Amino acid sequence: MTALVVAASVVVGMSLGVLGGGGSILTVPILVYLAGQDTKEAVATSLFVVGVTSLAALVPHARALRVRWRTGLLFGAFSMAGAYGGGRLAEYVPGTALLVAFALMMLATAVAMLRRPRDGGEAARPAERDLPLRHIAAEGLAVGAVTGLVGSGGGFLLVPALAVLGGFPMGIAVGTSLLVIAMNSFAGLAGHLSGVGIDWRLALTVTAAAVAGGLVGGRLAGRVPQDALRSAFGWFVVAVGVFVLAQQLGTAALSHPAVLSGLGVAVASVIAVGLRRTRRAPREPGPAES
Repeated sequence: MTALVVAASVVVGMSLGVLGGGGSILTVPILVYLAGQDTKEAVATSLFVVGVTSLAALVPHARALRVRWRTGLLFGAFSMAGAYGGGRLAEYVPGTALLVAFALMMLATAVAMLRRPRDGGEAARPAERDLPLRHIAAEGLAVGAVTGLVGSGGGFLLVPALAVLGGFPMGIAVGTSLLVIAMNSFAGLAGHLSGVGIDWRLALTVTAAAVAGGLVGGRLAGRVPQDALRSAFGWFVVAVGVFVLAQQLGTAALSHPAVLSGLGVAVASVIAVGLRRTRRAPREPGPAES
């Protein structure tokens, strides 16, 4: 079981290094279903793991000049406030409710990943310019609150915000998101520590494996096709989200027509977005056109 946890943690790190997100979306289920932790302890531990791993994965991105420092630091400052508040609020929310919210966040994340960006989205803002302060404040507080409350959503909310709304190139959005993720992960952890203990031996083991994966992922980020990775990971997130919902709601709840209908609509929406994105994908140029 320990070897499986370590191997899965390496995947967590690679996801953060390559995509700038996905750390907690994978870490919480790993800690709950493979390491046997309860939900609140897993959420708190995941924030520590993701915070340290994001700092490590940030290094190769910074060396390659793929970090927008002003936007990242300001975004991180606002999101830290939201993350601390979310972490304190999580103490009063039942563990089952946290995991259900976590699974729904996974499905929402999958939609964001599978949706095809608007044409010219990355060119909307010159690459050297930063986001306006009012946008940074509003989006930072919202992303931070979600991260602190359910231990997830930071990277996969940040990257679309920076790439689509901010107009940053994908590489810069990924690198900058790692800076923000590290900041609000530690802020969210501070909020959780007031009411949750952490198994530091397990946390450090998982973190070491994730850091190794993060360093590899950071180096691969500029070489692996981002579009293909986002699509594959989006479908993977759908599968994990449905699994977590099934575990938490149970067979009886899932058999209820209202629950089945809601889950069916959610999954169908994700599939429709993915299929539409696939049909609209640009044709690869042939040898004579390249």
